[in-house]
Amino acid sequence: MVVAVRASPLVFLPSSPFAASRNLKKLCSNTIISLNIGLQSSSSKPSCITISSIKCSASSTSAIVSKEEEPLPLEVNEIKTMCKTWVWRGYNINYLSYQGRNNDTSRPSLLLVHGFGASVTHWRRNIATLAQNYRVYAIDLLGFGASDKPEGFAYNMETWAQLILDFVNEVIQRPTVLVGNSVGSLACVIAAADPSQTSIQGLVLLNCAGGMNNKAIVDDWRIKLLSPLLWLVDFLLNQKSIASAIFNRVKQRENLKNILLSVYGNKESVDEDLVDIIRTPADAEGALDAFVSIVTGPPGPNPVQLIPKMTLPILVLWGDQDPFTPIDGPVGRYFSSLPSQKPNVSLFLLEGVGHCPHDDRPDLVHEKLLPWLSNLPVADNVVT
Repeated sequence: MVVAVRASPLVFLPSSPFAASRNLKKLCSNTIISLNIGLQSSSSKPSCITISSIKCSASSTSAIVSKEEEPLPLEVNEIKTMCKTWVWRGYNINYLSYQGRNNDTSRPSLLLVHGFGASVTHWRRNIATLAQNYRVYAIDLLGFGASDKPEGFAYNMETWAQLILDFVNEVIQRPTVLVGNSVGSLACVIAAADPSQTSIQGLVLLNCAGGMNNKAIVDDWRIKLLSPLLWLVDFLLNQKSIASAIFNRVKQRENLKNILLSVYGNKESVDEDLVDIIRTPADAEGALDAFVSIVTGPPGPNPVQLIPKMTLPILVLWGDQDPFTPIDGPVGRYFSSLPSQKPNVSLFLLEGVGHCPHDDRPDLVHEKLLPWLSNLPVADNVVT
């Protein structure tokens, strides 16, 4: 029994202590599964069955590994240690580049773009799965995560879109599919709509926002009803002392967790790591300025104006329990109508899922995303 267990780890050579931890969990899981199958296959000679079920050649162990449903999520600290810095217009931008075992250069790279208040680590449950067949990049937009948060900066959607385009052209330098959530989705739409860009091969939009803030959605009765309150909030947030008090209250651990629970359909996904993912950057210098600028600033271009002109493949995934951009709201209704109007758009409604589908129910997202990616046309390898 000891000899058999020692033979298996050769398939799980770790590249880091974090990877070693994940691989050990996989090894233990595979051994137990093999043992159970062996015991259930026959009721005779249980001791012999136990030995044969644990002993396996390198080829049989590889077969077990290849049948794993999905790799385990990356640890938050592991992601942070792998991140790099790219200097854009004098600002430090945090990003991750992650490559799995399959280095198929015929496939496009993927760039993951987070939503409001999030960061690279919000993709913890997606990176390893996507990296099995693609080189995966993830970026912290200016003002979020570990990227710079310059004092007094006037944030807007167009700036983020330009950052994305420059990152693709200067860092990735290959055909790329943009995958965005919330305002990250909208930034991806604006970037892809740039008539001069030739590098973006497809868009994946996860509960796309209608603007940088709710002022963009003027034709929703819910927003009209709340519009006086929204303008009052803008006024109050422009008072430094009031803004600081509101911001500090929002980012208190219990308050933040309650907000996340209201946004996620799968409450089990709201763990302590998620709270830290959102809360830690909020303590950084410049975070308050970014919060005020984004909430009170111009909403930016609307996807309703941009998407009709697009011909590149677009996959829309929408959580049906999203309280921020509900499927029955104006933005949700617009995206729901697209597949019947534009053959390049595919849409899937994800039941029981909230505003952040990739972290809420990553299994449902991967179930739709991976086949869609595999059917994309092969493009040239270098961005010109």
